[in-house]
Amino acid sequence: MKYFTIEELCASDTARRRNIQNNPTSDVRENLTTLVDKLLDPVREAWGGPITVNSGFRGGLLNKAVGGAKTSQHLLGEAADITVVSPAQNRQLFELIRQMAEAKQIEFDQLIWEKGSSAGPAWIHISYRQGRNRKQVLHL
Repeated sequence: MKYFTIEELCASDTARRRNIQNNPTSDVRENLTTLVDKLLDPVREAWGGPITVNSGFRGGLLNKAVGGAKTSQHLLGEAADITVVSPAQNRQLFELIRQMAEAKQIEFDQLIWEKGSSAGPAWIHISYRQGRNRKQVLHL
């Protein structure tokens, strides 16, 4: 883990405001480490600049508090919502991730363009499921 930490992937303003404990189990920590090693660090290296994690692991109470799906990969430590400076830069990052996957430099389960506009996504959801990646690219 070169650029990201488990603590960063578990940090949450909502959890702090609502006094919700957001502590990962050992299995979730293992998934988060895999997510960083297989996706986040290689993407950060290729991007060449900072990437902010808006949301990583979310325990059940936190996931409910933010309106997350009951089957969210965030619950398992398999997903992160990431962003850079602006929607336009998020668009560039999204395309970089697609290109890296096409070049077989990385593999993901889901790459989702979240909200935003044609200029770019408000944020990017990226996930990794060890041995079960669907390689889905979605626009929501």
